[in-house]
Amino acid sequence: MRDINLRVEDGNLGLTNSTGAGTQVKIGLSNIQSTEPILITSSMSANGIKEKLGNTPLADACIDSVENGAKTIYCIGVKESEAGSVSDPVITAEGKGIFKAGGRPYNSYDVVIEITETGDCNEACYRHSIDGGKTFSEEYTVPVDGQTEIPDTGVSLTFTDDAEGSSFKEGDIYKFSTMGPAMSNSDILDAVEKLKHLKLEFEFVHIVGTTTKALWAALAYEAKNFLEFSKRPLLFICEARKPNENESADEYVTALQEDGRGINSMFIQVVAAWGRYMRMDRREQDINLAGIVTGLYCQARESQSIGEVRSFPISEEKLIRLIPERIEEYIDDLDNSRYLTFRQYVGLDGYFVYNARVMSADGSDFRYAEDTRVMNRIVNEVRKRAVNELQAEIDPGAVDVSIAVIQARLQAPIEDAIQDKIISSGKVTINTENLNILVDEKLETKVSYVPMGHIREIDVVFGLENPYAG
Repeated sequence: MRDINLRVEDGNLGLTNSTGAGTQVKIGLSNIQSTEPILITSSMSANGIKEKLGNTPLADACIDSVENGAKTIYCIGVKESEAGSVSDPVITAEGKGIFKAGGRPYNSYDVVIEITETGDCNEACYRHSIDGGKTFSEEYTVPVDGQTEIPDTGVSLTFTDDAEGSSFKEGDIYKFSTMGPAMSNSDILDAVEKLKHLKLEFEFVHIVGTTTKALWAALAYEAKNFLEFSKRPLLFICEARKPNENESADEYVTALQEDGRGINSMFIQVVAAWGRYMRMDRREQDINLAGIVTGLYCQARESQSIGEVRSFPISEEKLIRLIPERIEEYIDDLDNSRYLTFRQYVGLDGYFVYNARVMSADGSDFRYAEDTRVMNRIVNEVRKRAVNELQAEIDPGAVDVSIAVIQARLQAPIEDAIQDKIISSGKVTINTENLNILVDEKLETKVSYVPMGHIREIDVVFGLENPYAG
């Protein structure tokens, strides 16, 4: 079918091997399913987001993004393909009653159950925490049959009386953790397929939850299809896995370097930064920092690096530390492997994105998310103008006049980008040499622009000066 054919030229800068702007889609695990994307906005509280998405990883990612600048998020929930798990409880108790935990948890929780009133089932009272004891629920009475659950978590609790009575005593503590469920790559790709049919405008897609090289490669292929067939360029943001408990920083980085080989796409970004983070609802958890990253993009102009030190610090009260220990010694290695990482600077408080790297090929003009975001905006906006010119008449006796009108219309979004300071200059050129519109019925058009530059490194030379010399 005849349409606007899009192609992005790469390599024009000669590098060697050495508008729906800010609107995003999140795809992630949720026990709440909907036939339409669920809208999350910056006006919602953490509890409001959980009411819409459940107590799930998808809700957590939205909470992190909203706190860090996101305004509009469309969410697509994916069902679990692999159930979560519940650890054995660690018990500190004088009561002789039996406690067990189970169920199909919706998310990863650090659970504390505290007995607040002594007794057997139907007498004893308890309260629960899912954030390791930072915040607690109201008190509940242990049911007469001992069977209950923690609301909106998928976690079940079982209390069994001791034959001698007073089974549960005030101050008894039961601690356990859960691991959230997992999504399959096919389910994620099914959700991505749905995006092709949405009439919404959005700039990037965040896949919530850790993924692997297989999915990154599949999404690189999907990104190419979005551009070529759906006429819709976009950026996919993925999360690298968490370091294993007994894995050193060196082992972790070596494994990630191997995972990243062979992924070559300016439309794929993988966040390899993990940290201990205080969420908006005061939960302190180890998280992948992709939720923060997708919030920062909504604060930044398309051409603005979210690593800009003066503009995008993350407080140490919020981001408590990076994990694993000593990971900052390997930041350059991960950056060279094209992962997005966080770092600190000597003498400054807080944490900062190092470089917003994307998984582009060596020598690409599009090494950073800001490069891809600018290109995607220009492609989208020029394409919208170009569609209006399909089937337009060209007078063969006054070709230059007709072409000049079309060229001016296509130039308008370039002028907007210059005005918004996301590019330095740019132009639309329509090739009229050997134009045979009556036979070819096609205009050869090129859009070129000069991007904004960024300071990635500063060399400073110090020396003494003798005012009496000479």
